[in-house]
Amino acid sequence: MTTGLFDYPRSAAFGRVLPKSKIYEHAGASAGLKQLFVSQVDQIVWRFKLAPETINLAATASVTEIQIFEISLRAGSLDEDVLRAIDCAIPFPLIFELTWSGKCRATAAFKRPSEADASKWVISEYFSTKWVGESGPRDPLPVALDLGGLYDKLLTAMMPAQVRSDGPIQERVDRLEAIRAQAREVDRIKSRLTREKQFNKRVEINAELRDAKMELERLSRADVPMAATSE
Repeated sequence: MTTGLFDYPRSAAFGRVLPKSKIYEHAGASAGLKQLFVSQVDQIVWRFKLAPETINLAATASVTEIQIFEISLRAGSLDEDVLRAIDCAIPFPLIFELTWSGKCRATAAFKRPSEADASKWVISEYFSTKWVGESGPRDPLPVALDLGGLYDKLLTAMMPAQVRSDGPIQERVDRLEAIRAQAREVDRIKSRLTREKQFNKRVEINAELRDAKMELERLSRADVPMAATSE
């Protein structure tokens, strides 16, 4: 079973500390975002640069390089606004490895150039592996024909089972985001049900909750075509 953490080749090692100030500068960080960096992030290290000259894989139009960043945390959680700020500041696809208290997990968003403006990036929601021992074994780097294919496989290793299909990665990301949005809808309805005291309205909300749960179950089935999720 894959851990989603890979044994990157020494030829791709970069090992440069990335100052938080550089992220602030390029991401236009607000005072609130800077405080998140200060309170949650100990250090950011640019660990590996996966590029044609470092791992001998050809670039593609959307993936010319892949950067691996290690983020040492001050506590066991990290606000996604921090990751998104780094993604916005660095014009390449990124894979993050978060470390804390002897444990490590990989996390990333699917990142692609905007079709409307090639100078901007479209960044999906984030998905992550489970926490594992930082010194534990790592998976071999996936075999790929080019950097685009490698990026696809690195991201797929972090995705839940129901979206690990052979379809295009954008389709899998869309499914994951649809599942998460529906799960949030289920939680919202549950909260309304908890607050509601009137019997008749509770009956209505219960029916709404049952339908929402059925839709979540449908979306979560791996055999449901993505086209069906947009109906």
